Amino acid sequence: MKPDFNKTNGLIPVIIQNATTRQILMLGYMNEEAFTKTQLEKRVTFYSRSRNELWTKGETSGNYLNVISMNLDCDNDTILIQAKPIGPTCHTGATTCFGESDSKGFLYQLEETISERIEYDSGTSYTNTLFKRGINKVAQKVGEEAVELVIEAKDDNEELFKNEAADLLYHFLILLKAKSLNLNDIEKVLEERSR
Repeated sequence: MKPDFNKTNGLIPVIIQNATTRQILMLGYMNEEAFTKTQLEKRVTFYSRSRNELWTKGETSGNYLNVISMNLDCDNDTILIQAKPIGPTCHTGATTCFGESDSKGFLYQLEETISERIEYDSGTSYTNTLFKRGINKVAQKVGEEAVELVIEAKDDNEELFKNEAADLLYHFLILLKAKSLNLNDIEKVLEERSR
């Protein structure tokens, strides 16, 4: 990957995108030194135009942007970084510098929470306890919830139906985690089918 810093007088615009939700978080600029530092440290470093120095996002707030991937556009003069944000991205405390809430919504946040409870081995967590029981128990629970949803679909109680649908989605997310997959993987399959 070789950005063309000469084309843009030494500074290239960098778009930061949340690797999970695909939401655009902010825009910054990099010179060649900031680009190299970002590649080496896997944390986003910009070139501050106002201070004329390198600036690692989060160095004072702790709200780092951990790099998942870096890509150039077709002209080699703009970088797209997919990152995992630690805390809010904007200095105002907002999720993005554009004032938006998460673009893919709560399900992707819930997926992150499920992953954290499993990865950090939260012993008091129902999610973690079910996950530890193995793939068969997780799959069985998804089956039970699916049956309960079908039963509620035949009745006229909308509230019970919504609760069973929520239970099914929740357990489905745990099953995806047990299979080392995520919502983005399923979304890609649906996108392919829509073509």
